[in-house]
Amino acid sequence: MIRRILLHFLLSVITFALSVISFVAGAENYPYRTDALWIAQPDHADWLYKTGEAPEIDIRLYRYGIPQDGVEVVWEAADDLMAADEKGTLALKDGQAKLRLRPVKKPGFRDLRLTVKIDGATYRHHVKVGFSPEKIEPYTRMPSDFDEFWRKNLDELAKTPLKYTITPAPRYSTDKIDAFLVKLTVNRQGQAVYGYLTMPKDAKPGSCPIVMCPPGAGIKTIKNPMLHKYYAENGCIRFEMEIHGLNPEMTEEQFLEIAKAFSGKENGYLCNGLDNRDNYYMRRVYLACVRAIDFLTTLPQWNGRDIGVQGGSQGGALAIVTAALDPRVTAVAAFHPALSDMAAFKAGRADGYPHFSRIPGSDTPEKLSTMAYYDVVNFARRLKCPVFMTWGYNDNTCAPTTSYAVYNVITAPKEALLTPVNEHWTSDTTERAAHDWLKARFAGK
Repeated sequence: MIRRILLHFLLSVITFALSVISFVAGAENYPYRTDALWIAQPDHADWLYKTGEAPEIDIRLYRYGIPQDGVEVVWEAADDLMAADEKGTLALKDGQAKLRLRPVKKPGFRDLRLTVKIDGATYRHHVKVGFSPEKIEPYTRMPSDFDEFWRKNLDELAKTPLKYTITPAPRYSTDKIDAFLVKLTVNRQGQAVYGYLTMPKDAKPGSCPIVMCPPGAGIKTIKNPMLHKYYAENGCIRFEMEIHGLNPEMTEEQFLEIAKAFSGKENGYLCNGLDNRDNYYMRRVYLACVRAIDFLTTLPQWNGRDIGVQGGSQGGALAIVTAALDPRVTAVAAFHPALSDMAAFKAGRADGYPHFSRIPGSDTPEKLSTMAYYDVVNFARRLKCPVFMTWGYNDNTCAPTTSYAVYNVITAPKEALLTPVNEHWTSDTTERAAHDWLKARFAGK
């Protein structure tokens, strides 16, 4: 079931002044301190159209809360993440104008990009509308030996003894939560990952479901393990993990020294070894996520039944991958997953983060082959457990085209929370919705 959530467009219900306060305070893609407020409202409330329909966008611009009369707006339109193929100008009257976009013949998204200059300052905005997105099909295909490849890797992992250390982390413990720092060895080479484990204080044996949370992209360690402390406060074991072997207790100087090994490229590891499926960096990462489940299921507090995985962006990708690789997982909540339909640039459309279309040298037979073995689309095809996904249409990091490419191939029970206005972020309310959805699955609903 798809629940379409329309955010922030309440001008017809409350006065403009109150709506500006609500809009600016409640939407992270509108900076709190800005002179200008854009509103671009499609004439379909859910921002979705059938192929062949022509959307009309109501455009409004306020500066200091005042409608900008007579201002010229430069606009361009493009397919999702693509170069513009329509452009023009329009004049605002009393801060408002309407623009009709041309019809689209193929399922996908169209991005209207707006720019205006006022007193030497440039203000930009954009809005994406979808056309029969439920019919989007991924470009990525399943390799014939996909299952065999991952079965061999999992068999190798199973032969590796489970090794870990678990140390109390009193600075993150509270009167309701016990916190621990875990170092988990991933393979025979001794490579490891770290994670913070939180659980209800004095949890009884066999009482708690598990939620494993892999990280978003970046060379980083765990900054705030208590951001989602409500999981442990509501009876769950939660494991907030990193993937690079970066001890979160290290000093900033130590972190910077290790980060140099990644050649100073924030997410360059996502290209590391891409020309060989056996040497690709993410092979160890995917297996580390399964190893985390191995560890978590040894905890006496686990109820022996419920295991959820939850994450956003790269973390959303890893959540789906883990659930597909490990049948012990009983529910997955993924936000705008990265690593999805990564080779779609070959079809001239939006490709999943890290956008290999923008990385020179990625378009080789070897690298394209490796992508297929690690693409979230192919893992989504293998999901058996219930799935909760959420994504926004205005996201240019993990574009809505790629989220639909994933969602549309899932045959397991699934539910989507669509938040059209969202860029690459989720609100606290959406984060809580994932928690509530997982808890309901754990309760057998």
